[in-house]
Amino acid sequence: MQQAPLMPKATAVWLVENTSLSFDQIADFCKLHPLEVKGIADGEVAAGIKGFDPVSNGQLTREEIEKAQADPDYRLKMAQSKVKLPEVKPTKKGPRYTPVSRRQDRPNAILWLLRNHPELKDAQIMRLVGKTKNTIQQIRERTHWNSSTLSPLDPVTLGLCSQIDLDFEVTRAARDKPQVQPADGGQTLLPAEVTTAPEPVRETFAPSEPRKPAPEKEKIDVDSVFAKLKQLKRPAQGDEE
Repeated sequence: MQQAPLMPKATAVWLVENTSLSFDQIADFCKLHPLEVKGIADGEVAAGIKGFDPVSNGQLTREEIEKAQADPDYRLKMAQSKVKLPEVKPTKKGPRYTPVSRRQDRPNAILWLLRNHPELKDAQIMRLVGKTKNTIQQIRERTHWNSSTLSPLDPVTLGLCSQIDLDFEVTRAARDKPQVQPADGGQTLLPAEVTTAPEPVRETFAPSEPRKPAPEKEKIDVDSVFAKLKQLKRPAQGDEE
């Protein structure tokens, strides 16, 4: 896919003013919408923008413009630069620059990070705050020369780093932290089949045992009772005589 030219709106202004190209041709070359190019021609868009000549800057040739003006269906192609620029190698990101007015707050920010995010490594704190590893170690071990007056302060509030950078480092530290395996033999949760099973219906009253028939009362023999009473009275009468 062809890249957009430098300063696409300014280039579109120059093409509208100096060529008879169609709106679609200019929009395709400058990577704009045709209605936006029409607005430039009507003076409603890009008001006050000075036209940028793509020919003098080596982005387009006169022959290419003339070819496109002769054929409305032709699409302009970017001119190939004759100068080959060396490939830019990605440079290693250097230490974060901290304004002079904020440098005295860096120990307080380091203390805040050590207390609230102990999972962060020293290299991550150095990227966020821009302090040396030796200073971080001294604050952690309370051997810093100003440790008695330090107070934890959020580095985002102090303007030492952005919230996005802090969240990125915290997420990265949590991802690199090894997961703790649960110890064997501890209490475990019951499976869902057991916890969601309906409870059995309990009987309110236990089944009663069949009652035993009451023993029949023994019939009282009146004659035998009086006979025993007479036997008890006779010795008592003999004693009186």
